[in-house]
Amino acid sequence: MFLGHFAAAYAAKKIQPDISLGSCFFAAQWLDLLWPLLLLTGTERVLIEPGNSASTPLHFVEYPISHSLLAVAGWAVAAGMLYYLFTRKGRSALVIVALVLSHWFLDLLVHVPDLPISPFTDTKLGLGLWNYKYPWLIAEILIFLIPVYLYMRSTRSLNKTGTMASWSLIIFLLIIQVMNAFSPPPPSVNAIAVMGLSQWLLVAWAYWSDRNRRFVK
Repeated sequence: MFLGHFAAAYAAKKIQPDISLGSCFFAAQWLDLLWPLLLLTGTERVLIEPGNSASTPLHFVEYPISHSLLAVAGWAVAAGMLYYLFTRKGRSALVIVALVLSHWFLDLLVHVPDLPISPFTDTKLGLGLWNYKYPWLIAEILIFLIPVYLYMRSTRSLNKTGTMASWSLIIFLLIIQVMNAFSPPPPSVNAIAVMGLSQWLLVAWAYWSDRNRRFVK
C-alpha cells in the first residue's frame, strides 16, 4: 500500500482541520518511515524476489518492530500521547492514533500473508490484493482521489505557493504509485532503504503545502 496511506492522511485533515497535513502524513506513514532505518541496521529483513506477487518483487521476511499489529498499536499510542503533550488537543491526538493504526489495516488489504500479529508469534496475515496488479492499482488510485478531492474542495490557496505545492504533491504521489507498479525490481536492499527514507521529504512537502492553504468550510 502506498497511495492508500496518503489517502488516510488527506481524509484525516478533512475530518480534523486543525491538524497539519504534514502531521497527518507523518502519522499515516510512520511505519514506512521507521522501516528503512531498521533495514539498514539489519533489525528487519526484506528480500528482492521478482514474482513474489503480481504487484511487488519484495518479500517481507521479518518486520515485527515496524509492522506487527501489537507493535503498531504501541506506536499509535506513543504518537498520540506525544501529539497531545505538545498540543493539548485531545481529539486531534486521537486522530493521530487512528492514522498510525490505519497503516496496518490498509496494508492488510494488499499484502500477501506476511504481516505479523506480534513480535512473539508466527501468525501472519494479508488479504493479497497485490496478487491482482490492475485491480490493486485502480483501487489505490480511487481510494486516494476521493479524500484529495474533498480536501481541495474544502481549502483555498493563500498564494501561488499553496496552489503549486498542493497540486505538485498530488501529481508526484500518483507518479510514484505508477512507478511502483511498473518499474523494474530495485537493485539492492540498501537502495530500498534509501528510497524509503526519502519519504521524509513528502512529510516536509505536506507541511509546506498545507501552510499555504486554509480551510473554508
